[in-house]
Amino acid sequence: MRGTVLHAPGDIRVEERDHPKIIAPTDAVIRLSATCVCGSDLWPYRGIQKMDGPSPIGHEYVGIVEEVGDEVTSVEPGQFVIGSFFASDNTCEICRAGYQSSCVQREGPVGAQAEYLRVPLADGTLVATPDVPDADLVPSFLAASDVLGTGWFAAVAAEVGPGKTVAVVGDGAVGLLGVLAAKQLGAERIIAMSRHEPRQKLAMEYGATDIVTERGDEGVAKIKELTNGLGAHSVIEAVGTQESMLQAIRSTRPGGHVGYVGVTHDVALDGTELFFSHVHLHGGPAPVRRFLPELIDLIWRREIDPGKIFDLELPLDQAAEAYRAMDERRAIKALLRV
Repeated sequence: MRGTVLHAPGDIRVEERDHPKIIAPTDAVIRLSATCVCGSDLWPYRGIQKMDGPSPIGHEYVGIVEEVGDEVTSVEPGQFVIGSFFASDNTCEICRAGYQSSCVQREGPVGAQAEYLRVPLADGTLVATPDVPDADLVPSFLAASDVLGTGWFAAVAAEVGPGKTVAVVGDGAVGLLGVLAAKQLGAERIIAMSRHEPRQKLAMEYGATDIVTERGDEGVAKIKELTNGLGAHSVIEAVGTQESMLQAIRSTRPGGHVGYVGVTHDVALDGTELFFSHVHLHGGPAPVRRFLPELIDLIWRREIDPGKIFDLELPLDQAAEAYRAMDERRAIKALLRV
């Protein structure tokens, strides 16, 4: 089968790889309908995250079940399924508490930018749609496998709710879908921090009420200005840098909440500042599986359209261009048709 392999920073190739097989009786093999490039894929692509030799890449996927192991009971061949970027049993104490991305049996499906994928722990990881969806819904279901679920978790972690003001740091796919989630969860005011007009436009479509173009200390000052000097009740951090994390914390009012889901790189927080801020921090790898049933239902009934974040669609063979476009910020998120 064809699949992407990252050979070195900036060097993505589509190559022939071994067809995945059932290894454990809890596995499933799915034929992918679509996959995509994630912002976190850009860290090794840019050489910021180190890698050891050529590696299959990709962790967002939707498709049709081809084969299941003998112990799989919740999905069957022919069903259209969505899975999280972490496989989980969905039965351990941690999963039952809603943190499937820290499951005691957690595994990361690797190499999802391909024609086929083996998914471990299929019963606890995959969720089927009521029927095979119309083609126009596939991008939205693909978004649910990571960036929608991650944006949703960020909003939940930030305690977004009715009557609250929410600020969103980061205008990539996760940040934009954090705006969508905040709107769905009833936020009264949603401030999107963005310097890019196409992203600002999509943020407004998803429910943003204000746009702030400033960053760093200037961005914090603008948030304070918009909130009577207090800061936002809830802040979504969707980048993962030192600047973005400090901007998020400093934009939050005392007693407020930061939901952080940007994969952190070299972030260090000053304990004294954090102590006196009275800001709650909660985040990490999103337990997407917790939210999949609800998100699938919203998409199936066409109440939300997270698929709009895909502003570039290419065939799998052009994966290298998809990476370049996202790296150069010519695309918010690139979908690869298989």
